[in-house]
Formats: sequence, structure tokens, C-alpha cells
Amino acid sequence: MRDSSRLTRRAVLGLAAAALPLSPLSAATPASAATVIGGERLARGGVQVRGATGLPKKITAHAWLLADCESGEVLASFDAHRRLAPASTLKMLFADTVLKKFERTERYKVKDADISDVPAGSSLVGIKPGITYTVEQLWQGVFLRSGNDAVHVLAHMNGGIAKTVAEMQARAADLQALDTHVVSPDGFDHRGQLSSAYDLTLFARHGLKDDDFRGYCGTRTANFPAGGKKTFQIQNTDRLLTGSWGLGVYKGLFGVKNGYTSHAGNTFTGGAIRGGRTLLVTVMHPDSGSNAVYEETAALLDWGFGKGSSAQAVGTLVDPLSEGGASASPSPTTAKGAAGAAGTGAAAGSGASGPSPWRLAEGGAGTLALLGAGAWALRRRRRAAGADSADTPVS
Repeated sequence: MRDSSRLTRRAVLGLAAAALPLSPLSAATPASAATVIGGERLARGGVQVRGATGLPKKITAHAWLLADCESGEVLASFDAHRRLAPASTLKMLFADTVLKKFERTERYKVKDADISDVPAGSSLVGIKPGITYTVEQLWQGVFLRSGNDAVHVLAHMNGGIAKTVAEMQARAADLQALDTHVVSPDGFDHRGQLSSAYDLTLFARHGLKDDDFRGYCGTRTANFPAGGKKTFQIQNTDRLLTGSWGLGVYKGLFGVKNGYTSHAGNTFTGGAIRGGRTLLVTVMHPDSGSNAVYEETAALLDWGFGKGSSAQAVGTLVDPLSEGGASASPSPTTAKGAAGAAGTGAAAGSGASGPSPWRLAEGGAGTLALLGAGAWALRRRRRAAGADSADTPVS
């Protein structure tokens, strides 16, 4: 990769340095936040459930959360604020940030520079310089094939990688997704890029309010430009949506986004409707098997639509600050709960139990200022830490 590309990435790596210390993907972070977004119980380690029994026994995920999409009630969770590598599920935040900036019918001719900074080993939809794509086709590449090349084209249309990362971090702050630290727009493995089951569910719930977001994440197949009048078919990599790799289609499932890297393992946020009820599940890093993330998602959805229908809320998915959401206030029991979370459930080689240690500060504007300061500082550090995990593609 050319030196200019490395400098761009180093600048990106520092975008939130002033707001949150960089930590390796495998390092634990202390759970010391003064507030817990979504409720005090979500800061506790272990399974949180109230008023219902019969949760699936064979759930190996390092963190998971089940919520009612309409009400925002969290019905059950396990280490909801534990910070782990999100892989391509972070593309939900990318869509929350960029999707409404361009009309679906807008056309864009891709340049070499638009995809020159795509990390080696990335999942690709097959973007080629010199071919003109509609914005709709680019988003199909993002959602169906998890194409990092499509993400980078849209990010460059948006003003560049650094600008897009800063806007994503500001959007996360507005959504009150305080466990999330954005380093790249595509979700590829980078040092310090983290999120949580709680935050990923926030991203999905917010995104699904938009018809385009919902349409893209539920699309099973699409024809993609190959140059001239030629096209090729792309299929959604969500195995519960398409029924592939030995799995059947999950009844009522409509998306949302999956992700995988060799370092992060498998992560998935899925949504399904049954009997007029819409549930969201996020499952992060099951212990084994490429299908485990889907099998555990299906098991939790089954419980939610069945025995879990009597569950009482153990927390809530908060609304964005820009849409009238109330900012969380300190709870006298929060510090105790966070300390307990730090001492339980944190497996070696993963993120941290409990909420992130950084604050919302002054909302999106404050975050942008911090991000800018971090970017400026990092440009002066030519040897900033951080490396891609390029041996296995993101999906």
C-alpha cells in the first residue's frame, strides 16, 4: 500500500484518541462509567432476565441481547455492554450515518482512488474503477455482500474515510451508543474498534425506521453491474434470511446484518416478526462453528416469541438525543453494578464486561471536536499503533 494510504489510515486510527484510549481488540477495558445507558441491570455480568424462564441453555456467545423493537424493552441479555470487535455489523452504523445523504438513483463513476484504501483480505462485492453505479447498487453491495469496496466508494462520495469515521462516531454519540469506538467505516479489524450487543441493537433499531435501510437488509438477491450491459447476481450473506450453509430460512426474519473476521469471530444482529411482534437479537462471538451465531440467534428468537413473551424488561433501548431521547443520569447503584460486571463474564482475549469508560460529553458536536483533536494529534505520530487483520475476509 502506498505511504499516502498508510497516513490516511493512521489519521483514521486516531480520530477518537482524545475521547477514548486506543486498546487492542483483545484487551479488556475497565468498567468505570458513571452512567449506564439502558438501565443499571444491563451493567451487571451474566444473564439478565425477569418474569420468564426456559432461556436456551446452549448459548455460547460472549455477549447477547434480545429486545422488543417497537417498545425498546430489553427482554433478556448477557453482558450487554461488553465491548467486543463488531466486524461488519458496524456497517449498520455506517448506514445510519450516510444512507440518507444520497438519492438511490444518483449515479457515480468509480475512480481508482475510491477503492485503493480497501484493506487487504476484505470481503468485496466486485466494484471496478471506470464503471458507473447507482447509489442503490452500492448499498446493495454493502448490505448483501458486506462489500468493503462499496463502503469505501460511498465513504469517498461522503468526503473521505476520516470524515465518515468522525460522522459515524458522532452518530453513535447521538444514538447514545457509548460502547462504540469507530476506527474504520467498514468494520474490518483495527486496533481499538469496538462495540457491544447493546449498541449494535441500537443501530439496527434506528436503521429499521428507514424504509431504504429495511429494504436493503431484507433483500435476498440482486443483479450487480459487471461493466457494459453485463451483470452478475449477488446473494445476501445472512444465512437465516436465505437459508444456506445447511440452515433453513427463519420464519419471519427480515434482516439485519451479519459480520465475521478471523479475529472478531462471528457477530449477527437479526430481526423477525411473528404474531404482530417484532424482536431484535444481537449475538456476539459464539465459541465455535460458523453457523453458531445464526443457531443461537434463532434459539433466542424462538424463546422471545414463546416462553419469553411473559418476560419483564430488564432495560431499554434508548432513543437518540436528536429525537428527544433523554440522556442517562447517574444511578447510585451504577458504580456497584459496573464493578460487578468488571469482575464477571470477561473471557480472556475478548473485550470488557460492563459499559465503556467514556462519556457522552456534549453530544455529537463535542464528539466531533474530540475526534478532530485526535486526528490532528495522530498525524504528528507517524508510527501510531494498529494493524489490520487481513487473513480472513469480513462478511
